[in-house]
Amino acid sequence: MDKTTTAAPSAAALAAGRRAGWLRELRETFTLAWPLVIAQVAQNALITTDVIMMGWLGPKQLAAGTLASTFIMPFLVGAVGLISAIAPLVAQARGARNIRAVRRIVRQGFWATIILSALLIPLILQVKPIFLFLGQNPETTMLAEQYIQIGVAMFIPGLAVVVLRSMLSAFNTTRIILVLTLAAVVVNAIGDYLLMFGVFGLPRLELRGAAIATVVTNLFMFVVFLAYVLNHKRFRRFHILWNFWKPDWHHLAQIFRIGTPIGMTVLAEVGLFTAAALLMGLIGTNEIAAHAIAMQSASMAFMVPLGLGVACTVRVGYAYGRGDDEGVRKAGWTALGLSTAFMTVSCITFILGAPLIVTIFLDPDRAANTDALRLGASYLVVAGLFQLVDGAQVVAAHALRGLSDTKVPMLVAIVSYWFIGLPIAYVMGFTFNLQGVGIWLGLAAGLAFAAIVLVIRFAMRERLGLLRRTL
Repeated sequence: MDKTTTAAPSAAALAAGRRAGWLRELRETFTLAWPLVIAQVAQNALITTDVIMMGWLGPKQLAAGTLASTFIMPFLVGAVGLISAIAPLVAQARGARNIRAVRRIVRQGFWATIILSALLIPLILQVKPIFLFLGQNPETTMLAEQYIQIGVAMFIPGLAVVVLRSMLSAFNTTRIILVLTLAAVVVNAIGDYLLMFGVFGLPRLELRGAAIATVVTNLFMFVVFLAYVLNHKRFRRFHILWNFWKPDWHHLAQIFRIGTPIGMTVLAEVGLFTAAALLMGLIGTNEIAAHAIAMQSASMAFMVPLGLGVACTVRVGYAYGRGDDEGVRKAGWTALGLSTAFMTVSCITFILGAPLIVTIFLDPDRAANTDALRLGASYLVVAGLFQLVDGAQVVAAHALRGLSDTKVPMLVAIVSYWFIGLPIAYVMGFTFNLQGVGIWLGLAAGLAFAAIVLVIRFAMRERLGLLRRTL
């Protein structure tokens, strides 16, 4: 009887300790994630602002701007994915108290930015022959080329921003990311309005004006982030620009080794949506405009699990670096739980509010917009259906990145999106003649398969040997 009396408080104490551990992780994840979430939403608002103002120019300009952005996006997000390897690498170095490695990783991140920009910019400038080869409308192609010829200049400052943002995130310094990204939204919106529509005596540059505003906004963010890191007392001790031209082949190779599969993973997903936009282009201009509306709405909701994913990478990477397997478990599942809760809300919102949401992008009083609005609402309902799996796949992938597990998730993404999602999109859209709705159903199928496999892989991380340390 004494044993029973003694054992009961011990069991209760253990249960209370476990609850406290989960609550502590929830608090830590939320504190780290909420500025990143809002910053991701604000980052997406930069693109949303462009899309909305392109819609004010008209469906033709919206279609051209969408095709231009869709063409740039795989190159950009692939490069951003590669550069984002800096976040888990710095977090792991911080967890292992390997402070000297932080400077070297960040410095080589800038090197990677220069290398990637030099490789990708010449390819992006070949947009016109590529679009014409793919059967896109010549007038739409010409307008898209006007945007890309200027907008491609944002690559170097844009990727350099990712380097600095990754470093700050790894040190839980996220509020400056939030504040500066919100400021960038304002800078971009003002630039768009002034240059696209030619107010206050400025020339009306339309899509060229949107591209100039994008470049200026990225330069603004880079300069302010760099000044912050070089002058803040917590970060200036790293001297990230010291011996800038001195190579550190080990860390540069590490960034490419860990980051290339991340970039390919992101590229596989974004490439699927790019292919979907091109398929929409084969149907008609209204379908492209409607696709842009649904995509931008879904992308805005996606920024929340993406911000949670970045926080998850840092939390998992930090726990992994300090050898805390239980911390890895709590960090991963906490982020997945938070993502699922939010995406449930966005799912309901999209399904019930689709007809209202699409009117944000196109004037419902203009007869020319009727078909695009109707199609956009139908696509948005399908987007609502895949919200849960979209959130789960991105957070699970980020949790695995915190363990430097990137190669298998890359293969999962390629199979999910290109061997499952895209074929289903084509068959449903053209063979079964569901057109745009069928294409969106294919997107949903690819995301669902990826989510299932990646969540299972994180759940089996110990059995698969993913917790073995390499630092």
